[in-house]
Amino acid sequence: MASSEALHKGSGPDAIRVDRVVHRYGRGGETVTAVGPVDLSVPAGQFLVLFGASGCGKSTLLRLIAGFERPTHGSVRVSGAEPRPGTAAGVVFQSPRLFPWRSVRGNVDLALRYAGVARDERAARRAALLARVGLEGTERRRTWEISGGQRQRVAIARALAAERPLLLLDEPFAALDALTRERLQEDVRRVAAQTGRTTVFVTHSAEEAVFLGSRIVVLTKGPGTVALDLPIGLPRGDVDGEELRESREFAELRAEVAHAVKSAAA
Repeated sequence: MASSEALHKGSGPDAIRVDRVVHRYGRGGETVTAVGPVDLSVPAGQFLVLFGASGCGKSTLLRLIAGFERPTHGSVRVSGAEPRPGTAAGVVFQSPRLFPWRSVRGNVDLALRYAGVARDERAARRAALLARVGLEGTERRRTWEISGGQRQRVAIARALAAERPLLLLDEPFAALDALTRERLQEDVRRVAAQTGRTTVFVTHSAEEAVFLGSRIVVLTKGPGTVALDLPIGLPRGDVDGEELRESREFAELRAEVAHAVKSAAA
């Protein structure tokens, strides 16, 4: 297993810095602290998984990194700047949030247009994106004509349309069946390796966390603070997903992470 220092240091400057962040909801005497204080430094190219029980603040932390919200205290920096919604990262939510009146092609082309891709370049870019997520031949189909897993693949392709260095995913597979979820986990793992994008993935599944992450941060129950910061030294290249899941090291890491989240939620 790679050392924590090697994994956390990475090969370049930090893609994300979270410094003494606290975030509260509400006003006056009705405030609820959702997160903090939290400190995180995420090097470029790392696949970070935020893991914890429901209500620990992991989705709140993701929204702060995306720039959808600003911290009550502390600071968040993406590539050295304060994140702005729509420009800091590609984001995939639990629900695909596609436009139902548009085809698969239309949904991806709209993302390419907002990303500033020239009209005469969109067809080639769209084809490459759909091939990357395994959706060749679906361009003309409407969103209600494809499965839930395929709709989520369209959402991932759309998030990749703008070539931003950061990809954020908030429990994107939680509503899918087990087989589809495993297939999409393998797709996301492969896409992250191919693109080299810094990725932050929110989940409440220990198995998903270990399979996807090169690093796992477990949060305590709300307000969420860092209970465990664990490097994952499993192979990151072209590996057989089923074989990896059946390995002894995978089982040991899954048990360690599951135990950590139970302790953090106690």
